[in-house]
Amino acid sequence: MNAELVLLIVCGVWIAVLSVIFFLFFNFFRKLTKGTKENELLKVLSRILKVQEENSNSIAGVEKEIKRIDWEGKCHVQKVGIIRFNPFKEIGGDHSFSLALLDGEDSGAIITCLHTRERTRVYMKGIKKGKSELELSGEEKKALEKAVK
Repeated sequence: MNAELVLLIVCGVWIAVLSVIFFLFFNFFRKLTKGTKENELLKVLSRILKVQEENSNSIAGVEKEIKRIDWEGKCHVQKVGIIRFNPFKEIGGDHSFSLALLDGEDSGAIITCLHTRERTRVYMKGIKKGKSELELSGEEKKALEKAVK
């Protein structure tokens, strides 16, 4: 008798759980089709699918724009390093400088300005991925290191 009673209780609980799940599903379905007639269920579902497709297209457009902005942002000057120095010991003051201007991929230029009483000379060297094709002076190397960090 005890085994039959336990089996009966387990079956009763199982039926109660299934009934609750069925009731929740039926209630959700009724809310989904609220205000529609019997033949309009396909219209409701097609409208939901249409809205979902529009949302997917909008999200794809936003993702594309984010990627474009991210790529474009890497092309702007993001890293700057400047070193002031005195290249000529006979003239006082640190009026000369090396300025490194780099983008997000460590590419850009180093501008070096050598100042004397008679004239000022400006030199520029290109940088690609943190390296120069031309020989860099000590000050230019320091400016590049400062910008990369």
